[in-house]
Amino acid sequence: MDIHGTTILAVLDASGAAMAGDGQVTLGQSVAIKHTARKVRRLYQDRVLVGFAGATADAFTLFERLEKRLESHSGNLQRAAVELAKEWRTDKYLRRLEAMLLATDGATVLLISGTGDVIEPDDGMAGIGSGGAYALAAARALARNTNLSARDIVEKSMLVAAELCVFTNQNLTIETMARPSSVPASTPASASSPKDSPA
Repeated sequence: MDIHGTTILAVLDASGAAMAGDGQVTLGQSVAIKHTARKVRRLYQDRVLVGFAGATADAFTLFERLEKRLESHSGNLQRAAVELAKEWRTDKYLRRLEAMLLATDGATVLLISGTGDVIEPDDGMAGIGSGGAYALAAARALARNTNLSARDIVEKSMLVAAELCVFTNQNLTIETMARPSSVPASTPASASSPKDSPA
């Protein structure tokens, strides 16, 4: 039974980050079986936002693993993400999980995959799932040509994705995360992988 259908978008700005996910869950290629799924969650004392694309049970397993890593690294998202990616890639059970994660602590956005990738996009924006490319393209256009907040950008971009992607609907979950006061707004973005030292 192939259940899928997700778009997750995260956008970073000077004040923090916003993340949005649509509510559609699709069975196979044609039947929408749920319209109000919640695919964006808060972890680690509400200090980290995480969204998932992929199988729901697999995503919850990864949420639990990420939260444990956050606890063991005192909330350091980059270190926790690298450790999760290492475990995900090498563990016999976790390797079978089919999902991708976006995570933000308000200072950085990370894409985490089961192939061991931990990627911090250069422009602080990332989209995953079936409509992720549409949402990301819309977000980049809005960020470059308007003064909208990160929250407004994710909302408008997700609505564009919903018009284009049959696996994405307009029932959105939108969460925001303020930039930690200890992190300046000009912190540069970079890319890392499990073999890299966390920034």
